[in-house]
Amino acid sequence: MEKRKVLIRLDDVSKFYHMGETIVKALNGVDFKVYEGEFIAIMGPSGSGKSTAMNLVGSLDVPTRGKVYLDGNDVSELKESELAQIRGMKIGFIFQSFNLIPNLTAKENIMLPMMFQGTSIEEREEKAVGLLKLVGLNDRMDHYPGQLSGGERQRVAIARSLANDPEVVLADEPTGNLDTKTGHIVMEFLDKLHGEGKTVIMVTHDLDLAKKHAEIVYWLRDGKLEKVTRKIKKDGFKRIDNPVRGK
Repeated sequence: MEKRKVLIRLDDVSKFYHMGETIVKALNGVDFKVYEGEFIAIMGPSGSGKSTAMNLVGSLDVPTRGKVYLDGNDVSELKESELAQIRGMKIGFIFQSFNLIPNLTAKENIMLPMMFQGTSIEEREEKAVGLLKLVGLNDRMDHYPGQLSGGERQRVAIARSLANDPEVVLADEPTGNLDTKTGHIVMEFLDKLHGEGKTVIMVTHDLDLAKKHAEIVYWLRDGKLEKVTRKIKKDGFKRIDNPVRGK
């Protein structure tokens, strides 16, 4: 059996915040591995630590304790410029609030991540046009975010996440601000990306989304990894014993 590559690894990771004299343990001793080609969901109720986990999995933050590895690199040992370069190539982010720059057009928003990788303006423009066609928005490329519907903005965000052809697409509540029909279209697109070989990590509180789309679900509660389940058939999951550490 071919051994899959580990793209992201959290090794006994904790993230603590000081709120006055109180220490908030947003994550406390979590182990986590992301293998290439997986569709993973990070699940948990409000306050479970899933947003903190997303920031650490995406190398947007560094842990208080433990190690986070991105493509084999300990992120705490990298300069911010080095980390930004690696992160920009390896991970594409889709945020719940879209995070589009309002004074840039849809095309310009997609071109922006490529600029930080040193891509020529001609190549940036050609790639952005192609990605907008891919998400069905080639007729909206010169529109600003304020001129787009929520579903259109999310599709621009998806296209932007693919600008540097990342190995991992990290989606934070990708349907959270969308109606049911548009959310279904967005999830179909994430399934399509996964089917084409992308690794997809979805942060969600929606159990139905996790069951329908993810192969593996990491369940967080009170900053700890409560359990890990793996899909065994459509909508059927089994618990994995000793899910991460030493496995």
